[in-house]
Amino acid sequence: MRLADGRPLLQRMRPYVMVFDAPLAIIITLLLCVGLVTLASAGMAIPGKVEDQLRNILFAFLIMWIVANVPPQAMMRLAVPAYALGVALLLAVALFGVVKGGSRRWLNVGVQIQPSELMKIAMPLMLAWFFQRQQGQMRWHAYAVAALLLAIPAGLIARQPDLGTALLVTAAGCYVIFLSGLSWKVMVGLAAAGCASLPLLWAVMHDYQRERVLTLIDPYHDPLGKGFHIIQSMIAIGSGGFAGKGWTHGTQAHLEFIPERTTDFIFAVFSEEFGLTGNLVLMVLYLLLIWRGLHIAVNAATFFSRLLAGAVTMIYFTYAFVNMGMVSGIIPVVGVPLPFMSYGGTALMTLGLGGGILMSIQRHGRAVRSGARA
Repeated sequence: MRLADGRPLLQRMRPYVMVFDAPLAIIITLLLCVGLVTLASAGMAIPGKVEDQLRNILFAFLIMWIVANVPPQAMMRLAVPAYALGVALLLAVALFGVVKGGSRRWLNVGVQIQPSELMKIAMPLMLAWFFQRQQGQMRWHAYAVAALLLAIPAGLIARQPDLGTALLVTAAGCYVIFLSGLSWKVMVGLAAAGCASLPLLWAVMHDYQRERVLTLIDPYHDPLGKGFHIIQSMIAIGSGGFAGKGWTHGTQAHLEFIPERTTDFIFAVFSEEFGLTGNLVLMVLYLLLIWRGLHIAVNAATFFSRLLAGAVTMIYFTYAFVNMGMVSGIIPVVGVPLPFMSYGGTALMTLGLGGGILMSIQRHGRAVRSGARA
């Protein structure tokens, strides 16, 4: 079939279909495949998990494809509305959100949504837009405004309470602020002030949050209670040895000692069944993901694109580092999924959205560079 200009339809549609960055798409696909294999073992006793995750993956790729077709200039125009919508939804959650397990994190709009997930992308988008507007005129008050823009949603999320997500949103915003050119001296000063404020943070933490910190320091003070899950997780990781026990042969997982084994603690299942060898392969895949994201950020065509791509990439790093750290007993348990491996729709949609942003920046940056050379 040919169009009026004589070009075949497939040739006309090609720029809108072939939008994925090949290296990034391959890395993400490999991580998803590893996640599906691990989920098939971890969720063996829970029918429908793999099928549901396949549906989630299809939706994530659809979102990735849609966003990859959106030019960064359009994302800039969406930054303020997305941030405003996210803050409005967080306020709605605070006023009449759905309470589960003592936390008010969800909003019922026909279906239950968790607005804090939106802020993981809306926050760096907003700050990248803000610093793009301030480029060449960076003053201390610009960073003060950026800190205020970051503090509003982070504070609303922390009140739910959801300290884990609040820290992730804060990290996403801090990455943009750092990449915008904030002085190392200021960063060191802020880090020192943060360490000095730890006693104040301890005073305002909820009881369950304090228990997580105490459990991290000594999980064996309550081995059959608060420390049970992290102890079993560390046993699973250690028992995997060099080569692992083999797929579907992980005893800790299949005897149901590992909590949330299909979501937050899927890394423990993977470690037990594939051992140190599997962990090294998995870490290489995550390092390749970070490398490709930073490569896209360095070669981005605009300041806005560089900030956004850098922040999205570092969000991936934070997810992976925090999840592996909490499952290994290095940091407190904060409920962060392992990127592209943990079961779950909302987190996978957010990750797919981030992947689409990186692919859009790479695609349109390449077009700008090609036009400049021509």
